[in-house]
This record gives sequence, C-alpha cells and structure tokens, in this order.
Amino acid sequence: MSFEIFNLNPKVLSGVRAQGYTEPTPIQAQAIPIVIQGRDLIGLAQTGTGKTAAFVLPMLHRLMEFPKGRVTALIVSPTRELAEQTCENINVLGKYTGLRAISIYGGVGADAQLRGIRRGVEIIVACPGRLLDHVLKGNLDLSHVEVLIIDEADRMFDMGFLPDIRTIVKCLTKPRQTLLFSATMPPDIRKLVQEVLHNPAEVKIGISAPAESVSHVLYPVKPHLKTPLLKELLRTSDTDSVLVFARTKHRVEKLAQQLQRSGYKVAALQGDMSQWQRQEAMEGFRDGSLKILVATDIAARGLDVLSITHVINYDMPDTTDAYTHRIGRTGRVKNTGEAYTLVTNDDKEMIRALERIFKKPLETRQLEGFDYTAEAAIPADAMPARMQYGRPKPEVRNDRRPVQNSRPRFRSQEPKPSIGDKQPERGRLVSSRTSTGENRPAERSARPATRQQPIRRETSTTR
Repeated sequence: MSFEIFNLNPKVLSGVRAQGYTEPTPIQAQAIPIVIQGRDLIGLAQTGTGKTAAFVLPMLHRLMEFPKGRVTALIVSPTRELAEQTCENINVLGKYTGLRAISIYGGVGADAQLRGIRRGVEIIVACPGRLLDHVLKGNLDLSHVEVLIIDEADRMFDMGFLPDIRTIVKCLTKPRQTLLFSATMPPDIRKLVQEVLHNPAEVKIGISAPAESVSHVLYPVKPHLKTPLLKELLRTSDTDSVLVFARTKHRVEKLAQQLQRSGYKVAALQGDMSQWQRQEAMEGFRDGSLKILVATDIAARGLDVLSITHVINYDMPDTTDAYTHRIGRTGRVKNTGEAYTLVTNDDKEMIRALERIFKKPLETRQLEGFDYTAEAAIPADAMPARMQYGRPKPEVRNDRRPVQNSRPRFRSQEPKPSIGDKQPERGRLVSSRTSTGENRPAERSARPATRQQPIRRETSTTR
C-alpha cells in the first residue's frame, strides 16, 4: 500500500514524497480514510506508530478547501515539547500547501506568539493554559475552527487538563470534526469522548503491549549501586543516543552532573528548566552533539528522535503505561531498540505487572565484571566525631553548659544566690505596669555580675 491510495491533495502528497514516506503505518492506513470523510475519530495508539502523520495529512487535505488567513484547525497538546514537534511536522508535511502553523505554550513570552497570530495562521498547536489566556484576552478567534484534534488525551488527564479541554470546547461555537488520540482509554477519557465527539469511529493499534521492536532487560541492583552500574552499562554497551529516565527533577540534575564529570556528553531535561534551556538540550540531543539525555517523564511524550538506540530506566516508572511511553522513544518506525531497567527489591510488584502485559517473564541480567557486593560509602557527616578528619573532636556536653574549671577566669567569685532569693531568671522577659495600668516595654533582665553595669540614658517621649 502506498500513500497514493488515499487520493490526498497533490500538494499534500508532494510533502509526503519530499519526506521519503512510501508506505503508511497501520494507524495511518486505518485513520486517514476516516478523517478524509469528515467523521469524528478515536485513535488508540502508542507512541512511535506514526500517529502524528495519521491526523496531520488528512487535516491538511481538508483545510485546502477553506479560506486562508483565519484559524481553521486547532490541535491541543499536553506539553510544550509535543506541541513544537507537532507544529514542525505540520510545516514539513505541508510545505507545498501554503498553510501556516504556529505553536502556543507557556513558559515563554506571549508577545512573539501574538505577533504570529496577527500575521495570519490556519493551524494552532497549543497547550491548554496559554491557549485559554489568548482566547480570554481576545487575541485569538476560534469561531472558524473546522477541525479540533485532542492529542495524548490520557496525558491531559494525568496533568489535570480535562477541565481546560472542556472550556476550550465551549469556545468552539461552529460544528466541527473532532479527533481524539490516546494511548489508553481510562473512564474519564471515555466520558470526555461522549461529551465532545459525535458518532466517532474507533481505531486501535497496539494499545497495551510495548513495541515489539524493543528488547527489554532488567538489571537487579542495590539502590546505592545504580549510578556505578549505569556508568558501566554506558561504557560496555554499543550505544548511539541514550535516553535515561529518573523519577525526580533533583535526581535528573544530579545524575546528569555525575555523568558529565565522567566525561559523557550529556544534558538534563526537567520541568523546572526554562524553555530555552529545554530547547537547547533537545536540539543538542537531536543533532547528536549530546549523546545522553537524562529526563523526567516530561520527555516520554513528544520527543521524536529516530536515532535513540537505548532507553534506560534509572528508576522504575510508577505505572505500566508510563513504562510503555518511556520505551516508546526507541525502536521507532522500522528501527530496533533496547530498554534497560535498573530494579531494586521495591520494584517487584511493578515487574509482575509488566510481565502480565508481556505474558512472559522479563529477561534478567547481571553485568559481568561489575562488583555487586560493594558497600555504600558513608557520608562524612554520618561518621563518629572521633573518625572525622583523622583526629578527635572536643567533647560536647549535652546540656550545652560550659565545663567549670577549678580556677575560673573572667568569672565572678561571688556565691550564687540561694533558692530563697527573689532573682529574675536569666533570659526571661520581665514586664511591669505603670501607675496608669499601661504596659511598659519588657526589659531583659541582666545576669548578676560584679562588674559595673553601663549607665542607661533615659530618653524623653515628650516633644
């Protein structure tokens, strides 16, 4: 089967040929004819199946029928990276159509986006928050939208965007074609489908199991040996581009720094980075100047780099869906890839869940020559005081009172007051009332001493 079978607009087909596409993927073969007919569609497909082109090509074909210079298609994406990637695909595949696309997302200034909107575009690819900002400020007119595409709907749900999606749909007053793509279909997404789609067709492609083009290997290891084992895997494996996933932003930054100190060309990608920092990291990873990208799950979606040969889960993901999205970054199109996961005793339940999906035990390996018995290094601040810096530290009394010497220096030799003496306690704030009953500012009592106290100057409060 070739793309000619779809009878796409010749200008759209020229963009397909320019990219060297010859044979449609299964999701493209099933979805494109339905979308060209104008029907609503639910597309259930994992990443790496050609899903983006499955809605971009028929969308471009349909938009050729409508006037230019106003927004006629809206694509809603959960992340900045996915929005940029989708916009780039539209501009590449539609380079001969004259249709223009712009991406809109937060984290960057809105002025440049506003200028792009005012110049006139036909396609908006946007994240929900910034899109609503432009709509509510009157910067963006959605009254002419003919096609609405909700991409990565399950990710929208995970990020709490479903209320925003409903608000966006209410801004579209004109009857439209709606396409919804998702890797999974939880109940909330199914409910959204019933609300915004009309008699949709449904296409399912590889919905549960991870891609068959990827081999999966588990490396059991103690938590404190994860980083040494990762370095050894990178040293001994035949890798090109490696995507390493860690659970937290802090761990991503720390791990990237450790790998950089070991001589690797590496960058971090996590949500606290500014937009230009994230773009710089992704561009370096795409063009090959950076061989390793350490990321949180923010990069599990929208990162389209065909050269990724290995995905390494430094931390096991929390769900099987997250695992599927992570390893979907490798083994894309007709390439093969490898997925390594460093597992500890705490990951047993997730391993069983993955094996239920694969319907077979996952391969487990040990790296030859690696010392799995090494003990964790003891931090300096956790050592006993007498072991730090090679010499004992002076003993610190628990009650924090100075040790009394037999011959006191610079101390009063006067005897301490007896228990019956009315003396203010040291450090207590003593307050009294004036004859009029008003509170007088509290004064800190002085410690009994033999030296003469300095004379205080009274200041008058009258003017």
